[in-house]
Amino acid sequence: MSVLGPVLAAGLAAWAAEHALRRTRQQTRYGRYAPWIHPRGRLTAPLNWVANSRLLRRVCEWLPSVPFVSDVTDVVYVNYVVEAHRLEPLIPPGLELQRLGESGDQAMLTFLSYRHGHLGPAVLGRWRRLLPSPLQSNWRIYVHHPRTGAVGVHFLSTAIDRTFHALGARLTVEALPMHVFKRASLSISEGGRIDLLLDPGHGSAPDAEARLSATPEWPTDGPWRRAFPGYEQMLTYCVPQDRALSVQPWYRQVTRQEISLGIPVDACVALAGPVGSTAASAIVGKAEAFAFLVPQVKFRFEGEERDPV
Repeated sequence: MSVLGPVLAAGLAAWAAEHALRRTRQQTRYGRYAPWIHPRGRLTAPLNWVANSRLLRRVCEWLPSVPFVSDVTDVVYVNYVVEAHRLEPLIPPGLELQRLGESGDQAMLTFLSYRHGHLGPAVLGRWRRLLPSPLQSNWRIYVHHPRTGAVGVHFLSTAIDRTFHALGARLTVEALPMHVFKRASLSISEGGRIDLLLDPGHGSAPDAEARLSATPEWPTDGPWRRAFPGYEQMLTYCVPQDRALSVQPWYRQVTRQEISLGIPVDACVALAGPVGSTAASAIVGKAEAFAFLVPQVKFRFEGEERDPV
C-alpha cells in the first residue's frame, strides 16, 4: 500500500497535466498536433497515446537540441502552384504566407521524398555509418515571420518509414509533425525511371504515388509559369529553403529549425510523369504537379532558435 499510493498520485497528476495541456495545445488538421495514427501492429494503441501526448512533448522540450547529419540521396520534389487563398488558412498565426506571381495571388506547396544516409547525431562521426537510412517525406508551404523577416518553410506533415524515428522526431523536434508510413519506397532504375510510393495504410501519414523520368533539359513551360518567369527562377525559390518555422502560441514564440543543405541549382534534374496523391489533392484541388530531382544532399540540422511572435 505504501508503494501504491505514490503511484496513484503520480498517475492522477500526469492525467491532470495532460488534460490541462490539451486545452492550450489543441488538435489541428495539419502540423504538430494533427492526430497521429500508427498504420499497423499490436502496439498501435499505446504508440498512438505516446505520439499524441502533450505531456510527453512538454517534458521533451527540456532536452537540448543536438545537430544531426545525413548523407541524403535521391530527393524527389513534387510541387504545386495554387491560388494563395487555398494555403492561407493553413498558416498558423504569427507567420505569413510567401505570395508569388505578379499579383501576389499565387503560392506553392511542395512535398519532397528522399532516402536518408545514416541519419544520426553529428557527434558520432564515422560511427554514424552503423545507423539505418530510413525514407522520409516532408510536406511544406513557404512562409515568413513578419517580425524578424526570417523566411522558410512550414511543415504541414512529415512522415518516415521507421516507428522509432517517427516517435523520436515527433516528441523532440518542434517543427516536425512526424507520422509513419505502412510502406514507402523510392527507386531509380538504370534507365532513369523513378518510382515513388508513399502508403499510409490506415495510419495518418500522407499518401502519394508517382512514376517519373528525367528530361534532357529544363522545360520552358509548365504549371510553374503561373508564378515564375522561368524554370531557373522556380528552382532558385524553392530549393534553398534552409529553415523550418513553427509557432507555439502558448509561449508566444516562433521556433526556427536551422538546416544546412547547400544544394546548387544546376544539380537539379527536371522530371516528367504522373503523380497521384489524395493528401495533396485535398489541399491543392486540381492543380497540376511538376517535379524535379536532386541526386544527393549533405543534410545537417544545425539547431533550434526561438523568436517572440
